[in-house]
Amino acid sequence: MMKKTPTWLSYDEDGNADVTLSRPMNMEGAQVSTIRMREPTLMDQLAVENLPGSDTVQEATLFANLAGLAPADVQRLPLRDYRRLQAAFVGFID
Repeated sequence: MMKKTPTWLSYDEDGNADVTLSRPMNMEGAQVSTIRMREPTLMDQLAVENLPGSDTVQEATLFANLAGLAPADVQRLPLRDYRRLQAAFVGFID
């Protein structure tokens, strides 16, 4: 049985996921309500494997790279929205 994609998540034919945030956030001087994440590659995974820090720090850095954001912006997301990024990532690799 296939899971239904949540209303806050959509994938396009170019390999991107659009994640709608629970509320807009200020990122790099702009109000952002949707984060676009590109499909990860093995190179993306390898780039974060040897970074210092916990698995969560590495994952947040990976998500920032995939979304073209600063790691600090991803780290400031409410946990609800960070979980949405995790769900989008799982949709790429599932």
